[in-house]
Amino acid sequence: MSAIAFNNVSLACDAKKLTTGGDDPLLPKLIHAINHASEIEIAVSFVQCSGLNLLFEPLKDAILNGAILKLLTSDYLDITDPVALRELMPLLDRGADIRIYQSDNKQAFHMKSYIFVKTVAEKKEEELIDGCAFIGSNNISKSALTTGHEWCFRHDYLPPRTSREALEFNYIRSAFNEIFAHPLVHKLDHDWISAYLRRRKMMQFVSVDPGSPPEYIEPATPNHIQIEALTALVKSREIGFKRGLVVLATGMGKTWLAAFDVLQLKAKRILFVAHREEILLQAQRTFAQLMPEKSSGFYNAQNRQKGADVLFASVQTIGRENHLQQFSKDHFDYVVVDEFHHASAPVYSNLLAYFNPDFLLGLTATPERTDQSDILCLCDNNLVYERNLTQGIDDKILAPFKYYGIWDESVNYQAIPWRNGRFDPESIDNQFATQKRASHILKKWHQFKQQKTLAFCISVKHADYMAESFNNAGIKAVSVHSKSEIRRNEALTQLQNGTLEVMFSVDLFNEGTDLPALDTILMLRPSNSKILFLQQLGRGLRLHKNKTHLVVLDFIGNHHSFLNKPYALFGSSTIPVLIKKVKEDKLADGCFVNYDIEITQFWKQLAKQQRTTAIEDYQNLYEQLGHRPTASEFLNAYGDLNKVNKQHKSWMALVAAQQQEPEFSDLIENYGDFLLEAVQATAMAKSFKAILLEAFLRLDGFSNPPTLEKLAKDSKLVFDRYPLLKQSELSKNLQHCQSDSVQWLEYWKKNPIKFSCTVNNKTGKQWFKIKDNRLVVNLDVREQDKPALHDAVQELLTLRLLQYSQRPNKVSKAAVNQQENNSLIKREKAIQLAFYPNLKIACGHFKTGDDLEFEYKNAPVGFGHLQADKHFLAKASGNSMDGGKNPVRDGDTLLLEKITPTSAGSLQGLTVAIEKQDEAGDGQCLLRVVKKTADGRYKLVAKNPDYKTIYADEDMQTFARLKGVVR
Repeated sequence: MSAIAFNNVSLACDAKKLTTGGDDPLLPKLIHAINHASEIEIAVSFVQCSGLNLLFEPLKDAILNGAILKLLTSDYLDITDPVALRELMPLLDRGADIRIYQSDNKQAFHMKSYIFVKTVAEKKEEELIDGCAFIGSNNISKSALTTGHEWCFRHDYLPPRTSREALEFNYIRSAFNEIFAHPLVHKLDHDWISAYLRRRKMMQFVSVDPGSPPEYIEPATPNHIQIEALTALVKSREIGFKRGLVVLATGMGKTWLAAFDVLQLKAKRILFVAHREEILLQAQRTFAQLMPEKSSGFYNAQNRQKGADVLFASVQTIGRENHLQQFSKDHFDYVVVDEFHHASAPVYSNLLAYFNPDFLLGLTATPERTDQSDILCLCDNNLVYERNLTQGIDDKILAPFKYYGIWDESVNYQAIPWRNGRFDPESIDNQFATQKRASHILKKWHQFKQQKTLAFCISVKHADYMAESFNNAGIKAVSVHSKSEIRRNEALTQLQNGTLEVMFSVDLFNEGTDLPALDTILMLRPSNSKILFLQQLGRGLRLHKNKTHLVVLDFIGNHHSFLNKPYALFGSSTIPVLIKKVKEDKLADGCFVNYDIEITQFWKQLAKQQRTTAIEDYQNLYEQLGHRPTASEFLNAYGDLNKVNKQHKSWMALVAAQQQEPEFSDLIENYGDFLLEAVQATAMAKSFKAILLEAFLRLDGFSNPPTLEKLAKDSKLVFDRYPLLKQSELSKNLQHCQSDSVQWLEYWKKNPIKFSCTVNNKTGKQWFKIKDNRLVVNLDVREQDKPALHDAVQELLTLRLLQYSQRPNKVSKAAVNQQENNSLIKREKAIQLAFYPNLKIACGHFKTGDDLEFEYKNAPVGFGHLQADKHFLAKASGNSMDGGKNPVRDGDTLLLEKITPTSAGSLQGLTVAIEKQDEAGDGQCLLRVVKKTADGRYKLVAKNPDYKTIYADEDMQTFARLKGVVR
């Protein structure tokens, strides 16, 4: 085991050896020792949720930082809470050794000991340099660790090894190891907990320990907002929806809502998906509290517990095709996708397209409808319930805030390079790490601050610099990030008890973290995302008994990108509307907003730069969203596409002109008329043509023209996903007829199929035809163009259904709210590209690696327009491709573009990354040139003649093509 940080910090934080409880609680001493120990050994007769809540975060952080945890508890007298045992399972999954002494109420078990050891690596062995053992009356419960009268004596290890204190400490450890290996001790697992639950319910509980009774925790119940949302979910399912999106501002209880809805639907198998482990851990604890009878497990890089009743899955793992196939499509009754604003990323799209649960719930705090247009479609256009930040404050669920927009006077942001929607990281780092800016921030902080401050910084360098500046000014501050020595839970504890005044953070507190005591937030970085801004604001909006309001100090500079923050706060998308709303100050009760006059003057300067062209509108929206706008997002932002059509003929032509990608430009040149006439401008008296095209795309119609029977059947299934639309456009008989019935087939053939194959009187073109009982597109589509054409048609279908829903007297107002968009377009974030350090693209033989860990790096220049959801970076490993005009050498950074089996097109002659699974189920990758043989087989050719050619087999899958080597 590697050495743990803080080797110069003693495990004992108090000179007194006896802890008596009350004014001298054991809890802070335990947390201090946990945060600085390399080995932790705990034995207690019982564990209660109230006590585990106090220790869970420090124990989790300790494990994640390499500490060894051994924990022993018991079922003696049935006092141990089974919910607490369920909540301990994530620690076990991450390496803890957790065991249970099964007394069956025959053998007393009254142990209460906490042992901590610090070691350092000494040659090939670990050397013990510090240790202490707390032994007394404290079990793991809130009262025992805080307010109760509990005596606990600390014995300290003192060198040398032969000292009396050292020998006694080693004896304590040997006694622990002896009971830890007792014949009545069992490994904790979900089966044991389930059996304990069953027999525990049958027994009458009697307490023989009045000083430490099991603590009653009032069962969780939904708040009034959650009750409204639960009712809306029931009504949505009664209508016929099988998916739905719920939008709740940060801090309003999205995870609890999901758990309550699982209960009311009585789902048996549940999948909860998120992109960060912190969110999954918190969700597991929430579900364990509400449904302790269900087993839970994790599906990520380390654990793949497929049999759990409630599975908490990392989308980076389960979203991959080989992992999805480990489950049947209907394996889960209920699927929850948290932070759904990420859902247009490919791994989410794969998952959403694969599973067919009784209900799928998308959860997000995305700020406004414009930002939802590309994700609502993934929930079948069913916006079930929405409550924003203002409503949360008015409903007393969130705290009010006083917001100060402060002019960032020392930084000229217009002089900092701006690329792909982001400031150059190195340049802005240098601008931020200056004494002049730090002094300005410190002055404003002194003017407005309250007691407990969290500051958001742009980088590790920035956070460290700010913490040093504040400490030099006599302010107790720390820098907290993935590389910092101080652990997050320790910093939070110190902030809570007043030891710290300010935490400077980098990305650790954006999502999934509750910080109720925070009363001041410093925003010291620009935000390229409305969602990120609101998430950071939300960190301080939790209610707390000692907090009347939140103070927000936001440093705003002279750059148009800073408009994202007030746009998110006031729900506006243009400067004139923003200025009007700021003057009206129509925020929640108790809230206050003030902007320095320099800021509003700068806004007015920007407003004078009137946009008169569709290109300027497009570029403005690009900056707001942080990715290339889709047609539906443009429509939501500006109301129509008239200017686009007048100035550029079609939406896709405008996109081609702005994106300047040769492949996309070729697509529009070859198929632009089809996209315009057959999709964007086709006549739609009803939604039938759009439904037909949606089914055509679902069946991969460009590559495999579907039979009319299959097309009609799938069209009906598409209609069934939109019950309100179906009710408004089909007769009752057709609504209820089977998708494979003759009645439906004949009706569908006479309506959209027939009309889609009709020659247009104006253009004389027929875009579809029936050939051999199949619907075929009536143009020559090159194989390599089919995936891009598929995506372009899908984007325009979203637009058409959105336009259709907005027509007066076509569908009910309720239907409009339910079906605004209808696309599976992947969001292009155009920020930085993911770099996967563990994904070894082998230039030799297949080599095991994974893409579960990643960081962001600046997109390389010289490769055209790169997209965050399509392109990524990884290292080459080996020399098999070191040859020819464009060699790939060991250690080169590779720029790759993701492809799927259905979107790959022709691979002939391309250099591609191929994946297969080894015997353990882990992924292995290889880089080769693909060539097709005369007998139809594919061979994988190395550029280095020293390496043999490999022939592809059915176990191999192409997942990316090489776009270039980044020198």
